[in-house]
Amino acid sequence: MKLKWFLSSYLLAFTSLALGQSSVAKRSFALDGSRLVDLTHSFDQSTIYWPNAEAFHWEKERWGKTKAGTWYAAGRYAASEHGGTHIDSPIHFAEGKATVDEIPLSSLVGPAVVVDVTKKCEHDPDYQISAADIQRWERVHGRIPKGAIVLLRTGWGKFWLDKNRYMGTDVPHDITHLHFPGLSREAALYLTKHTAIGGIGIDTASLDPGASGDFIAHQIINGANLYGLENLSNLERLPEQGAWVLALPMKITGGSGAPTRVIAVLP
Repeated sequence: MKLKWFLSSYLLAFTSLALGQSSVAKRSFALDGSRLVDLTHSFDQSTIYWPNAEAFHWEKERWGKTKAGTWYAAGRYAASEHGGTHIDSPIHFAEGKATVDEIPLSSLVGPAVVVDVTKKCEHDPDYQISAADIQRWERVHGRIPKGAIVLLRTGWGKFWLDKNRYMGTDVPHDITHLHFPGLSREAALYLTKHTAIGGIGIDTASLDPGASGDFIAHQIINGANLYGLENLSNLERLPEQGAWVLALPMKITGGSGAPTRVIAVLP
């Protein structure tokens, strides 16, 4: 019911503006920009990607004045699907499950459930978020609502500009010395078996902890036809309950993942 109200309210707002209704109506449906939080890291040459993945590349294709004296700018880019703030579609670790373009739009919008494990990760870069951590949130706030997007706040986003600290290594192609927090097998099972969520997000490079060798959290989450959002930013600005999240990936046909603009609307 809340999701329907949320979507219908914004649809009405944008429709009102598009149809040029009175200034009073426009003001009534104006969205307060101070309530928007960008959960997305910018993409550039310093954007962090998986060590053995192709990094982000952008270059100017046409940039400057034309012969007619008018301005024209256009560039080109290339990158792996899995880097920077991005989505892991279910097919990433589950054969036959949804690709990026097949993820229902309704599951990309939902109430934010922010599970804060920052203190537990401060002295343990390999911390595995437990089912007990999620159940602790539920004891305080009640059952995780249907269609929620569960955001795992480890505090790791503050290391984004330091690749060695963020990943545990800054050696190219080194995937054997990764260290950052992630989801445990038990927590992944709990989220897929005892909740009806839309998806999961985290402020680290992977749903699985860096030291994982089998990516079991990915297997479980994707196997349940759920997506994951990785390398989120600014999670510290969200309350544990009450915000809404919109995650809009590039709609790549058949994609296993895609760069994603993720924003939150504060209560």
